[in-house]
Amino acid sequence: MNFDARINSSDAYAENGPSLDGGVTDRASRRRLIIGGIVVLLVLIGIWFLSHRGGAADDAEQNKPQVPVVTVVTPGRATIAGEIAGTGTLAARRELPVGVPGEGGQIVQVLVEPGQWVGQGQVLAVIDRSVQVQQQASQAAQIQVARANADLAQANLDRALRLVEKGFVSKADVDRLRATRDSAAAQVRVAGAQLGVLQAQTRRLNVVAPAAGLVLERRVEPGQVVSAGSGVLFRLARGGEMELKAQLSEVDLAQLAPGVSAAVTPVGSDRSFTGQVWQIAPVIDPTSRQGTARIALAYAPELRPGGFASATIKSGTVVAPMLPESAILSDNQGSYVYVIDQANKAQRRPIKTGLVTDSGIAIAEGLTGNERVVLRAGGFLQPGETVQPRAVTK
Repeated sequence: MNFDARINSSDAYAENGPSLDGGVTDRASRRRLIIGGIVVLLVLIGIWFLSHRGGAADDAEQNKPQVPVVTVVTPGRATIAGEIAGTGTLAARRELPVGVPGEGGQIVQVLVEPGQWVGQGQVLAVIDRSVQVQQQASQAAQIQVARANADLAQANLDRALRLVEKGFVSKADVDRLRATRDSAAAQVRVAGAQLGVLQAQTRRLNVVAPAAGLVLERRVEPGQVVSAGSGVLFRLARGGEMELKAQLSEVDLAQLAPGVSAAVTPVGSDRSFTGQVWQIAPVIDPTSRQGTARIALAYAPELRPGGFASATIKSGTVVAPMLPESAILSDNQGSYVYVIDQANKAQRRPIKTGLVTDSGIAIAEGLTGNERVVLRAGGFLQPGETVQPRAVTK
Protein backbone atom coordinates (compact mmCIF):
# COMPACT_ATOMS: atom_id res chain seq x y z
CA MET A 1 0.00 0.00 0.00
CA ASN A 2 2.63 2.52 0.91
CA PHE A 3 4.82 1.69 -2.10
CA ASP A 4 2.02 2.38 -4.56
CA ALA A 5 1.22 5.61 -2.83
CA ARG A 6 4.82 6.85 -3.28
CA ILE A 7 4.75 5.99 -6.95
CA ASN A 8 1.55 7.91 -7.51
CA SER A 9 2.82 10.91 -5.71
CA SER A 10 5.96 10.99 -7.92
CA ASP A 11 3.90 10.84 -11.05
CA ALA A 12 1.76 13.70 -9.84
CA TYR A 13 4.85 15.81 -9.21
CA ALA A 14 6.14 15.07 -12.67
CA GLU A 15 2.92 16.23 -14.26
CA ASN A 16 2.39 19.35 -12.15
CA GLY A 17 5.92 20.57 -11.26
CA PRO A 18 9.03 21.65 -13.28
CA SER A 19 11.22 19.08 -14.80
CA LEU A 20 15.07 19.09 -15.10
CA ASP A 21 15.09 19.58 -18.91
CA GLY A 22 12.83 22.69 -18.73
CA GLY A 23 15.23 24.52 -16.42
CA VAL A 24 18.15 24.02 -18.75
CA THR A 25 16.20 25.43 -21.73
CA ASP A 26 15.24 28.64 -19.90
CA ARG A 27 18.81 29.35 -18.90
CA ALA A 28 20.02 28.95 -22.54
CA SER A 29 17.35 31.34 -23.78
CA ARG A 30 18.31 33.97 -21.24
CA ARG A 31 21.98 33.62 -22.24
CA ARG A 32 21.19 34.12 -25.95
CA LEU A 33 19.15 37.22 -25.16
CA ILE A 34 21.99 38.71 -23.14
CA ILE A 35 24.54 37.99 -25.89
CA GLY A 36 22.22 39.48 -28.59
CA GLY A 37 21.73 42.65 -26.54
CA ILE A 38 25.48 43.02 -26.11
CA VAL A 39 26.02 42.62 -29.89
CA VAL A 40 23.34 45.20 -30.69
CA LEU A 41 24.87 47.59 -28.19
CA LEU A 42 28.31 47.15 -29.73
CA VAL A 43 26.90 47.78 -33.22
CA LEU A 44 25.19 50.98 -32.05
CA ILE A 45 28.38 52.17 -30.39
CA GLY A 46 30.32 51.48 -33.62
CA ILE A 47 27.80 53.37 -35.75
CA TRP A 48 27.89 56.32 -33.35
CA PHE A 49 31.68 56.36 -33.40
CA LEU A 50 31.92 56.17 -37.17
CA SER A 51 29.32 58.87 -37.72
CA HIS A 52 31.04 61.29 -35.37
CA ARG A 53 34.42 60.52 -36.87
CA GLY A 54 33.09 61.17 -40.46
CA GLY A 55 31.44 64.41 -39.35
CA ALA A 56 34.70 65.59 -37.87
CA ALA A 57 36.48 64.75 -41.09
CA ASP A 58 33.85 66.65 -43.10
CA ASP A 59 34.18 69.63 -40.77
CA ALA A 60 37.91 69.54 -41.22
CA GLU A 61 37.52 69.34 -45.00
CA GLN A 62 35.08 72.25 -44.97
CA ASN A 63 37.33 74.35 -42.80
CA LYS A 64 40.26 73.66 -45.13
CA PRO A 65 40.84 76.73 -47.46
CA GLN A 66 39.64 76.17 -51.08
CA VAL A 67 42.20 76.72 -53.88
CA PRO A 68 40.58 77.90 -57.15
CA VAL A 69 41.27 75.87 -60.26
CA VAL A 70 42.21 78.02 -63.28
CA THR A 71 42.86 77.09 -66.88
CA VAL A 72 46.24 78.25 -68.17
CA VAL A 73 47.91 78.26 -71.56
CA THR A 74 51.48 78.77 -72.72
CA PRO A 75 51.06 80.87 -75.90
CA GLY A 76 54.54 80.53 -77.42
CA ARG A 77 55.39 82.75 -80.41
CA ALA A 78 53.90 82.63 -83.91
CA THR A 79 53.99 84.53 -87.17
CA ILE A 80 50.72 86.40 -87.33
CA ALA A 81 49.26 87.84 -90.50
CA GLY A 82 47.58 91.07 -89.52
CA GLU A 83 44.03 91.68 -90.67
CA ILE A 84 41.79 94.63 -89.95
CA ALA A 85 38.05 94.25 -90.38
CA GLY A 86 35.84 97.17 -91.26
CA THR A 87 32.55 98.10 -92.83
CA GLY A 88 31.45 101.00 -94.98
CA THR A 89 29.53 102.30 -97.95
CA LEU A 90 30.28 101.72 -101.61
CA ALA A 91 30.60 104.79 -103.84
CA ALA A 92 32.06 105.95 -107.12
CA ARG A 93 35.73 106.69 -106.64
CA ARG A 94 35.39 109.85 -108.75
CA GLU A 95 31.78 110.88 -109.11
CA LEU A 96 31.02 113.39 -111.85
CA PRO A 97 27.85 115.48 -111.39
CA VAL A 98 26.61 116.85 -114.73
CA GLY A 99 24.28 119.85 -114.97
CA VAL A 100 23.30 122.57 -117.47
CA PRO A 101 26.40 124.51 -118.55
CA GLY A 102 24.48 127.32 -120.28
CA GLU A 103 21.32 129.32 -119.82
CA GLY A 104 19.19 126.22 -120.34
CA GLY A 105 15.80 125.71 -121.89
CA GLN A 106 13.40 122.87 -122.57
CA ILE A 107 14.75 119.31 -122.80
CA VAL A 108 13.81 117.80 -126.15
CA GLN A 109 15.76 114.53 -125.98
CA VAL A 110 17.51 112.35 -123.37
CA LEU A 111 19.97 109.93 -124.96
CA VAL A 112 21.26 107.76 -122.09
CA GLU A 113 19.97 105.58 -119.27
CA PRO A 114 21.52 104.63 -115.90
CA GLY A 115 23.95 101.75 -116.26
CA GLN A 116 25.15 102.76 -119.73
CA TRP A 117 28.78 103.50 -120.53
CA VAL A 118 29.49 106.84 -122.23
CA GLY A 119 32.57 108.39 -123.79
CA GLN A 120 34.08 111.79 -123.13
CA GLY A 121 32.08 114.51 -124.89
CA GLN A 122 29.16 112.20 -125.65
CA VAL A 123 25.79 114.00 -125.68
CA LEU A 124 23.58 112.98 -122.78
CA ALA A 125 20.61 115.29 -123.37
CA VAL A 126 19.58 117.95 -125.91
CA ILE A 127 17.93 121.29 -125.07
CA ASP A 128 15.67 123.11 -127.53
CA ARG A 129 17.71 125.54 -129.69
CA SER A 130 15.18 126.99 -132.14
CA VAL A 131 15.78 130.56 -130.91
CA GLN A 132 19.54 130.17 -130.98
CA VAL A 133 19.45 128.89 -134.56
CA GLN A 134 17.66 132.05 -135.68
CA GLN A 135 20.08 134.22 -133.76
CA GLN A 136 22.99 132.55 -135.54
CA ALA A 137 21.37 133.12 -138.92
CA SER A 138 20.84 136.78 -138.10
CA GLN A 139 24.43 137.19 -137.00
CA ALA A 140 25.71 135.46 -140.12
CA ALA A 141 23.82 138.07 -142.18
CA GLN A 142 25.40 140.82 -140.11
CA ILE A 143 28.81 139.46 -141.02
CA GLN A 144 27.93 139.71 -144.71
CA VAL A 145 26.83 143.34 -144.25
CA ALA A 146 30.04 144.16 -142.43
CA ARG A 147 32.14 142.54 -145.14
CA ALA A 148 30.30 144.54 -147.83
CA ASN A 149 30.99 147.73 -145.97
CA ALA A 150 34.61 146.76 -145.58
CA ASP A 151 34.92 146.04 -149.31
CA LEU A 152 33.39 149.44 -150.14
CA ALA A 153 35.71 151.24 -147.78
CA GLN A 154 38.72 149.48 -149.33
CA ALA A 155 37.61 150.47 -152.85
CA ASN A 156 37.18 154.13 -151.84
CA LEU A 157 40.64 154.13 -150.34
CA ASP A 158 42.18 152.62 -153.45
CA ARG A 159 40.60 155.30 -155.69
CA ALA A 160 41.74 158.07 -153.38
CA LEU A 161 45.30 156.80 -153.46
CA ARG A 162 45.33 156.99 -157.28
CA LEU A 163 43.94 160.54 -157.26
CA VAL A 164 46.17 161.92 -154.55
CA GLU A 165 49.18 161.78 -156.89
CA LYS A 166 47.35 164.06 -159.35
CA GLY A 167 46.39 166.48 -156.61
CA PHE A 168 42.66 165.88 -156.78
CA VAL A 169 42.49 164.38 -153.24
CA SER A 170 44.30 165.67 -150.21
CA LYS A 171 46.28 163.52 -147.87
CA ALA A 172 43.76 164.29 -145.12
CA ASP A 173 41.01 162.74 -147.17
CA VAL A 174 43.15 159.69 -147.72
CA ASP A 175 43.66 159.33 -143.96
CA ARG A 176 39.92 159.54 -143.36
CA LEU A 177 39.24 156.88 -145.99
CA ARG A 178 41.91 154.63 -144.52
CA ALA A 179 40.30 154.97 -141.05
CA THR A 180 36.91 154.13 -142.57
CA ARG A 181 38.42 151.05 -144.20
CA ASP A 182 39.99 149.87 -140.92
CA SER A 183 36.74 150.44 -139.04
CA ALA A 184 34.78 148.40 -141.57
CA ALA A 185 37.31 145.56 -141.30
CA ALA A 186 37.00 145.65 -137.53
CA GLN A 187 33.23 145.44 -137.82
CA VAL A 188 33.65 142.22 -139.78
CA ARG A 189 35.74 140.72 -137.00
CA VAL A 190 33.26 141.88 -134.36
CA ALA A 191 30.37 140.30 -136.22
CA GLY A 192 32.35 137.07 -136.60
CA ALA A 193 33.13 137.00 -132.89
CA GLN A 194 29.47 137.53 -132.04
CA LEU A 195 28.56 134.62 -134.28
CA GLY A 196 31.14 132.50 -132.47
CA VAL A 197 29.53 133.40 -129.14
CA LEU A 198 26.13 132.34 -130.41
CA GLN A 199 27.53 129.09 -131.74
CA ALA A 200 29.21 128.37 -128.41
CA GLN A 201 25.99 129.07 -126.57
CA THR A 202 24.18 126.70 -128.90
CA ARG A 203 26.75 123.97 -128.32
CA ARG A 204 26.23 124.37 -124.59
CA LEU A 205 22.62 123.41 -125.09
CA ASN A 206 23.96 119.84 -125.42
CA VAL A 207 24.49 118.25 -121.99
CA VAL A 208 27.66 116.20 -122.55
CA ALA A 209 29.76 113.79 -120.48
CA PRO A 210 32.88 115.52 -119.11
CA ALA A 211 34.76 112.17 -119.10
CA ALA A 212 34.25 108.56 -120.06
CA GLY A 213 32.46 106.52 -117.44
CA LEU A 214 29.34 104.81 -116.21
CA VAL A 215 25.99 106.59 -115.91
CA LEU A 216 24.84 106.17 -112.32
CA GLU A 217 21.82 108.42 -112.19
CA ARG A 218 19.47 110.32 -114.52
CA ARG A 219 17.30 113.13 -113.15
CA VAL A 220 15.80 114.70 -116.26
CA GLU A 221 13.03 113.87 -118.69
CA PRO A 222 12.00 115.26 -122.12
CA GLY A 223 9.82 118.37 -121.81
CA GLN A 224 11.42 119.45 -118.57
CA VAL A 225 12.64 123.07 -118.46
CA VAL A 226 16.13 123.32 -117.01
CA SER A 227 18.57 126.09 -116.27
CA ALA A 228 21.89 126.64 -114.56
CA GLY A 229 20.06 126.55 -111.24
CA SER A 230 18.38 123.20 -111.86
CA GLY A 231 21.18 121.28 -110.19
CA VAL A 232 22.53 117.88 -111.20
CA LEU A 233 20.90 116.18 -114.19
CA PHE A 234 23.22 113.15 -114.44
CA ARG A 235 25.76 111.45 -112.20
CA LEU A 236 28.68 109.53 -113.71
CA ALA A 237 31.38 107.30 -112.27
CA ARG A 238 34.57 108.24 -114.09
CA GLY A 239 36.00 105.13 -115.70
CA GLY A 240 33.48 103.03 -113.77
CA GLU A 241 35.89 103.00 -110.80
CA MET A 242 34.36 102.25 -107.41
CA GLU A 243 35.55 102.43 -103.83
CA LEU A 244 34.60 101.38 -100.33
CA LYS A 245 34.69 104.05 -97.65
CA ALA A 246 35.56 101.80 -94.72
CA GLN A 247 35.07 103.21 -91.23
CA LEU A 248 37.94 102.20 -88.93
CA SER A 249 39.12 103.12 -85.46
CA GLU A 250 42.06 105.44 -85.06
CA VAL A 251 44.14 102.51 -83.76
CA ASP A 252 43.46 100.51 -86.94
CA LEU A 253 44.12 103.50 -89.18
CA ALA A 254 47.55 103.92 -87.59
CA GLN A 255 48.47 100.41 -88.82
CA LEU A 256 47.58 101.09 -92.47
CA ALA A 257 49.40 102.67 -95.37
CA PRO A 258 48.29 103.42 -98.93
CA GLY A 259 48.80 100.47 -101.25
CA VAL A 260 47.91 97.60 -98.91
CA SER A 261 45.47 95.06 -100.33
CA ALA A 262 41.95 94.41 -99.08
CA ALA A 263 39.09 92.01 -99.79
CA VAL A 264 35.65 93.61 -100.08
CA THR A 265 32.39 91.64 -99.83
CA PRO A 266 29.11 93.44 -100.62
CA VAL A 267 26.08 92.66 -98.51
CA GLY A 268 23.94 90.00 -100.17
CA SER A 269 26.84 88.59 -102.19
CA ASP A 270 29.20 85.72 -101.43
CA ARG A 271 31.81 87.05 -103.84
CA SER A 272 34.81 89.05 -102.66
CA PHE A 273 36.56 91.72 -104.71
CA THR A 274 40.22 92.63 -104.37
CA GLY A 275 41.12 96.28 -103.96
CA GLN A 276 43.78 98.56 -102.54
CA VAL A 277 43.73 101.27 -99.93
CA TRP A 278 44.45 104.44 -101.90
CA GLN A 279 43.67 107.09 -99.31
CA ILE A 280 43.58 107.26 -95.51
CA ALA A 281 41.58 109.98 -93.81
CA PRO A 282 43.79 112.79 -92.46
CA VAL A 283 41.26 113.55 -89.69
CA ILE A 284 39.38 111.53 -87.08
CA ASP A 285 35.74 112.14 -86.23
CA PRO A 286 35.83 113.49 -82.65
CA THR A 287 32.45 111.92 -81.83
CA SER A 288 32.86 108.37 -83.13
CA ARG A 289 36.70 108.31 -82.91
CA GLN A 290 36.76 106.75 -86.37
CA GLY A 291 38.29 107.66 -89.71
CA THR A 292 37.84 106.57 -93.31
CA ALA A 293 40.07 104.26 -95.33
CA ARG A 294 39.15 104.51 -99.03
CA ILE A 295 39.62 101.20 -100.89
CA ALA A 296 39.79 101.47 -104.70
CA LEU A 297 37.92 98.78 -106.65
CA ALA A 298 37.56 97.96 -110.33
CA TYR A 299 34.09 98.01 -111.84
CA ALA A 300 31.82 95.04 -111.20
CA PRO A 301 28.02 94.83 -111.47
CA GLU A 302 27.80 93.69 -107.84
CA LEU A 303 29.46 96.90 -106.62
CA ARG A 304 26.56 99.32 -106.46
CA PRO A 305 27.17 102.83 -105.10
CA GLY A 306 25.26 103.40 -101.88
CA GLY A 307 25.40 99.72 -100.93
CA PHE A 308 26.91 98.36 -97.72
CA ALA A 309 29.99 96.11 -97.70
CA SER A 310 32.56 94.63 -95.34
CA ALA A 311 36.32 94.68 -95.83
CA THR A 312 39.27 92.66 -94.59
CA ILE A 313 42.46 94.69 -94.92
CA LYS A 314 45.96 93.22 -94.73
CA SER A 315 48.13 95.03 -92.20
CA GLY A 316 51.47 93.20 -92.30
CA THR A 317 52.86 90.32 -90.21
CA VAL A 318 54.48 90.09 -86.77
CA VAL A 319 56.13 87.35 -84.68
CA ALA A 320 54.64 87.53 -81.20
CA PRO A 321 52.63 85.60 -78.60
CA MET A 322 48.94 85.39 -79.34
CA LEU A 323 46.13 85.05 -76.81
CA PRO A 324 42.36 84.77 -77.06
CA GLU A 325 40.34 87.79 -76.05
CA SER A 326 39.14 86.04 -72.86
CA ALA A 327 42.67 86.09 -71.41
CA ILE A 328 43.17 89.85 -71.80
CA LEU A 329 41.79 92.19 -69.14
CA SER A 330 41.86 95.95 -68.92
CA ASP A 331 41.24 98.74 -66.46
CA ASN A 332 42.19 102.39 -66.10
CA GLN A 333 45.85 101.36 -65.94
CA GLY A 334 45.74 99.60 -69.30
CA SER A 335 45.64 96.04 -70.59
CA TYR A 336 47.02 93.14 -68.50
CA VAL A 337 46.95 89.37 -68.00
CA TYR A 338 47.45 87.06 -65.03
CA VAL A 339 50.58 84.89 -65.13
CA ILE A 340 51.00 81.86 -62.80
CA ASP A 341 54.50 81.72 -61.29
CA GLN A 342 56.45 78.68 -60.03
CA ALA A 343 54.70 78.86 -56.65
CA ASN A 344 51.29 78.68 -58.38
CA LYS A 345 50.49 82.25 -57.46
CA ALA A 346 48.70 84.64 -59.82
CA GLN A 347 50.75 87.68 -60.78
CA ARG A 348 49.42 90.64 -62.74
CA ARG A 349 51.43 91.36 -65.91
CA PRO A 350 50.83 94.60 -67.91
CA ILE A 351 50.86 94.10 -71.69
CA LYS A 352 50.46 96.01 -74.91
CA THR A 353 48.23 94.49 -77.59
CA GLY A 354 49.02 94.42 -81.29
CA LEU A 355 47.34 92.92 -84.34
CA VAL A 356 43.81 91.58 -83.97
CA THR A 357 42.94 88.47 -85.98
CA ASP A 358 40.18 85.87 -86.03
CA SER A 359 42.48 83.52 -84.08
CA GLY A 360 43.30 85.95 -81.29
CA ILE A 361 45.17 89.10 -80.34
CA ALA A 362 48.92 89.50 -80.72
CA ILE A 363 50.81 90.66 -77.63
CA ALA A 364 53.29 93.31 -78.72
CA GLU A 365 54.89 93.86 -75.28
CA GLY A 366 54.81 92.20 -71.87
CA LEU A 367 55.11 88.48 -72.66
CA THR A 368 57.83 86.23 -74.05
CA GLY A 369 55.43 83.37 -74.84
CA ASN A 370 56.81 80.94 -72.22
CA GLU A 371 54.60 82.06 -69.34
CA ARG A 372 51.57 80.25 -68.00
CA VAL A 373 48.76 82.70 -68.70
CA VAL A 374 45.30 82.43 -67.15
CA LEU A 375 42.95 81.71 -70.04
CA ARG A 376 39.61 82.58 -68.47
CA ALA A 377 38.07 84.08 -65.32
CA GLY A 378 41.16 86.18 -64.64
CA GLY A 379 38.89 89.00 -63.47
CA PHE A 380 38.04 87.00 -60.32
CA LEU A 381 41.67 86.63 -59.22
CA GLN A 382 43.74 88.84 -56.96
CA PRO A 383 47.49 89.43 -57.33
CA GLY A 384 49.39 86.90 -55.20
CA GLU A 385 46.43 84.50 -54.87
CA THR A 386 47.33 80.80 -54.83
CA VAL A 387 45.63 78.79 -57.55
CA GLN A 388 45.59 75.29 -58.97
CA PRO A 389 46.60 75.63 -62.66
CA ARG A 390 45.17 73.29 -65.24
CA ALA A 391 47.03 73.43 -68.54
CA VAL A 392 45.34 73.13 -71.93
CA THR A 393 46.91 72.71 -75.33
CA LYS A 394 47.06 75.93 -77.32
